[in-house]
Amino acid sequence: MNDGDGKVSEHKNKGLVTALEMGPIVLFFVAYLLLRDRVFVIGGTEYSGFILITAGFIPVLALSMLAIWRITGTLSRMQVATLVLVVVFGGLTVWFNDERFFKMKPTLIYLLFGGILLVGLLRGQSYLRMVMGELIPLDQAGWMILTRRFCAFFFGLALLNEVVWRTMSTDAWVNFKTFGLTAAIFVFFIAQGKLFREHGNEKE
Repeated sequence: MNDGDGKVSEHKNKGLVTALEMGPIVLFFVAYLLLRDRVFVIGGTEYSGFILITAGFIPVLALSMLAIWRITGTLSRMQVATLVLVVVFGGLTVWFNDERFFKMKPTLIYLLFGGILLVGLLRGQSYLRMVMGELIPLDQAGWMILTRRFCAFFFGLALLNEVVWRTMSTDAWVNFKTFGLTAAIFVFFIAQGKLFREHGNEKE
């Protein structure tokens, strides 16, 4: 295979991985729109559409992560942590028939990521660089700045998720989780443009 074919294949793989990462979220949102007002009786117990969608989301995400692992040969620590928390809190949601467990999941994910980055910062290290070092070429000072910003960003998202799910409707929370969080991450990266220009290390 020549270099051109290799680049095309790599590009296709990246596109497929992105689709696999976003697919479960999109399916969750579409299923919620279709089933949010329905109630299902299973084994004499009533379950809302949200609970059943959560039950289906767990295996869909697990299969997505399995496919990513088969394609890339690895999973990031963030992907593994996310999968574990989805299984645990999604399972609790279904077991106790209580949607609050699943709504708390993003809070715990962001607290976990923010906490890990904070531990690294206290040790004078950028754990973010270990995860994203191949994607973003920055010098050491740039990585430390970006890590501090990501740490604050994750804690901010955790607080925001708590406010949304505790004070707003389930519809509002699903829209926030599907679109609000994605938009927040996009805006956050756009806002780092000056940092990337000032601390970019093209040699890396």
